[in-house]
Amino acid sequence: MFYVYLLRSESRRDKRYTGLTADLRARLKKHNEGGVPSTSSFRPWTLETYLAFTTQEQAAAFERYLKTGSGRAFANRHLRADANDKHHHKSDMPAGDTE
Repeated sequence: MFYVYLLRSESRRDKRYTGLTADLRARLKKHNEGGVPSTSSFRPWTLETYLAFTTQEQAAAFERYLKTGSGRAFANRHLRADANDKHHHKSDMPAGDTE
């Protein structure tokens, strides 16, 4: 499985990040350890939601969409934690998924 995930900074609530990975737990850990240059200044990060795709191509296409203006608006309305109560928490992450 491939995951498109949305993070929110706990130190700067206005900072958000959208990414793609095959190992969600390891990637979140890397963000929070400072191993991702684009997110290291705003640690720690909280997982707001994630979506699973069967192919990397599908996941990459959706990630690209979420990084557009209309994709950000869609995420803010439907995927962000403050948009509704139906989002995944860190404790709901899939266990040990890797490709």
